[in-house]
Amino acid sequence: MAKWTTEDMPAMTGKTVVVTGASSGIGLITAREFANAGAHVIVAVRNIQKEQNAARTMTGDVEVRLLDVSDLTSVRDFATEWTGHLDILFNNAGIMDVPLTRTTDHLDLQTATNSFGPFLLTNLLLPHVTDRVVWVTSQLHRMGH
Repeated sequence: MAKWTTEDMPAMTGKTVVVTGASSGIGLITAREFANAGAHVIVAVRNIQKEQNAARTMTGDVEVRLLDVSDLTSVRDFATEWTGHLDILFNNAGIMDVPLTRTTDHLDLQTATNSFGPFLLTNLLLPHVTDRVVWVTSQLHRMGH
């Protein structure tokens, strides 16, 4: 059985993609490959400086925007500022095994980052989504066959 690779990716010219947590790991690779395929990629991250450094390594149409999915105000601000269509929302940002910490909304940081924030973001942006919403979790993809 042949494995799917980014070489199998269709042309994404004219498509708009938001990737959360794109400063490292799966998000960075995802954003890079969508940009390589011609998409306009918005990397939505909590650390603008870190992402600007990562974005410099990408070719294509890449835009960096502030979004901290653990902060529901940041999520609402990001969604309120959105205009136009959005072909793909790629919810990737996540954290694991962090000490118990409360967000400004008094939520558990891990639950806010991995669940509440992306859920709110998806629901607020859904009227703009023209194609699909993708959620990834941790590194469980390594267990798939």
